[in-house]
Amino acid sequence: MALALEDDEIDNDDYYSLLNVRREATQEELKVAYRRLCMLYHPDKHRDPELKRQAEQLFNLVHQAYEVLSDPQSRAIYDIYGKRGLDVEGWEVVERKRTPTEIREEFERLQREREERRLQQRTNPKGMISVGVDATDLFDRYEEDYEDLPGAFPHVEINKMHISQSIEAPLTTSDTAVLSGSLSTHNGNGGGNINLALRRVTSAKGWGEVEFGAGDTHGPLLGMKIFRNLTARCFVTAQCGLQFSSRGVRPGCTTVLARHLDQNTMGYLQWRWGIQSSMNTSVVRDTKSSHFTFAMQLGIPHCFMMMSYQYKFQDDDQTKVKGSIKSGFFGTVVEYGAERKISRHSVLGATVSVGVPQGVSLKIKLNRASQTYFFPIHLTDQLLPSAVFYATVGPLVFYLAMQRLIIRPYVCAQKEQDMEKHRESSASDTARKRQEAESAVLLMQESVRRVIETEESRMGLIILNAWYGKFVTDSSRRHERAKVIDVTVPLQCLVKDSKLILTEATKSGLPGFYDPCVGEEKSLKVLYQFRGVMHQVLSPDGEALRIPKQSHRIDADN
Repeated sequence: MALALEDDEIDNDDYYSLLNVRREATQEELKVAYRRLCMLYHPDKHRDPELKRQAEQLFNLVHQAYEVLSDPQSRAIYDIYGKRGLDVEGWEVVERKRTPTEIREEFERLQREREERRLQQRTNPKGMISVGVDATDLFDRYEEDYEDLPGAFPHVEINKMHISQSIEAPLTTSDTAVLSGSLSTHNGNGGGNINLALRRVTSAKGWGEVEFGAGDTHGPLLGMKIFRNLTARCFVTAQCGLQFSSRGVRPGCTTVLARHLDQNTMGYLQWRWGIQSSMNTSVVRDTKSSHFTFAMQLGIPHCFMMMSYQYKFQDDDQTKVKGSIKSGFFGTVVEYGAERKISRHSVLGATVSVGVPQGVSLKIKLNRASQTYFFPIHLTDQLLPSAVFYATVGPLVFYLAMQRLIIRPYVCAQKEQDMEKHRESSASDTARKRQEAESAVLLMQESVRRVIETEESRMGLIILNAWYGKFVTDSSRRHERAKVIDVTVPLQCLVKDSKLILTEATKSGLPGFYDPCVGEEKSLKVLYQFRGVMHQVLSPDGEALRIPKQSHRIDADN
């Protein structure tokens, strides 16, 4: 039963929207909506054979929607799986006395089993490529060295490189093997290593890991790591290892104690014992709009204090700007930068590092799915204003040019391509929905005439014009074509007692409606008259709408 639904296929028949009721609608609300649509679509009300046939189809659809939503068990299955869930074999063995809550629990159990099966099929590869560039000759070169070389260019070279990759291989639901390796080179010298880690989840509160490694840079490695939740707000991590080399055995141990200080703040205490022993404490606060870190370390060979702040813009591109300062025995370093999402799976970031005695560096990072590409570019060993200026302005100008000439056109083309595929795959369904909507409008004519007569007699609500679909309101998009359909008749048919109430759901499922632009943003525009006064409203698709309203009134000046 679960396997039949693993593709999470989308069902276009929204029974709630068809009946124009809330997803939390009571049995009484369902009955009222059902009776009203039955009166509208009952086949016996139509003598014309074609209209009678169309009325039978719509009447059966409304009846099917009511049967599903009025039965608690069927409604629970529909809410979870959609219409396709009702067609899956196996539900007949579920006891009828099961409540919707029990059905949801069964669904969650099936979901967990499916996730476990998917987990066992995943390798979860992760990788990183780092390329260090020495560009100090751009700013630190001695002019006299180039006096006899007309037109000589500054020398820029790659002085270091690091490549690492890891994959996970789930052995059982609780055991996982992790294989990782890396290669590094710096100024012509380098090496590599390979590691194998076996991880076991012992309980919901903790896990343990054993690691074996070998390489030509550090020698054989044997390590162990343990994670344990002490309380609901506190956990501890302990890691011990033995590094074998020509100089002997180098033991090391690291312990981290962490606690939730509040909903968004974590406090950490870290002890490290070995060749480089230290004690570190930090406080990290992460909210929806910002990220703050304060850390202090006492140890060998470095003691330092560090503070960083990151602001998160609430936009579609997930833009973030950040700054930090770090000061200790090694000197002082100030960093600032930004990162932004440039496509569905890619995030691009740049950071400028200014320090004493480190100099000025530019760090560029690209995250593409689970792969990271890192390019640290060392510009100068001195604090030169020109280096800071070019490190700040250069990436910004380059990004704006790339965004305008390459990234934005590519994303728009990709989006249009995906939309076109979606439209092609749903073309037959759209044609069927359109035919059903046109049939519904024909069947509504007599009812709409009576509604209009009733509303006119009481100076009530008259729908003058109504359109549903994609509207082009931005002047920069005037070249695009609006894609709308006339829904004046269906909306007038929904008017009752001089009121029109649409629930919080997509309007494409309403009687007489269909989706004229699959995959695109849609709105409902209504021009109506109430008590002899003109009103107008533009409502985004999916939002609830209630008319008439004073705020919709059109002033006489307009």
